[in-house]
Amino acid sequence: MNVLTRQSLWSAALLLAALTVPAHAEKADSNKPIEVSFDQADSDDVKQIKTFTGNVILTRGTIRMTSPKAVVTQDPEGYQFVVLTGTAGAQATFRQKLDGETDKWVEGQADRIEYDDKTELVKLISKGRIKQLESGKVSSQVDGEFISYDSRREVFAVKNSSSGESKPGAGRGTMVIQPSSKRPPIAPAQPVPATQPAGK
Repeated sequence: MNVLTRQSLWSAALLLAALTVPAHAEKADSNKPIEVSFDQADSDDVKQIKTFTGNVILTRGTIRMTSPKAVVTQDPEGYQFVVLTGTAGAQATFRQKLDGETDKWVEGQADRIEYDDKTELVKLISKGRIKQLESGKVSSQVDGEFISYDSRREVFAVKNSSSGESKPGAGRGTMVIQPSSKRPPIAPAQPVPATQPAGK
């Protein structure tokens, strides 16, 4: 990847971050427990590892994560680290309401999603996509092989490889930014008056 492409990806990530700075992830979510529904579960209480399979749905306040398989690990401080793994045709998904009374959400999907309860950092790995929605309409969308989303600070970083590092020739990310709904409507064009013939 040449310098211009790297700068373009970085600029795109900064631009998306700038668009979303006024909104923050729902603060109350950090104080809620993680609830899991599943078809099957295996638990190792010594290692503090729980493995869930079959239409797994994890919720924590307004956060909702889904995947065919999820592994939840708890550290000595009591924080959870969640790894969601998709299958062919069924990616892992993430959705969270942004703070405030407005109907704003962020949602993402990828072949693998990692969620760190302590830092509230979400990583979308391999065929990742993250969108911001306002009243059900997409206001911005980013696609990339690796997307890191800091839900506390509303900061995105996009890399072109699933390792989390941008590599030459590994691919390119894309971004779609919709016009702001707050922008005033464009005034209709005024008709051009007909010109009078010379000498009249």
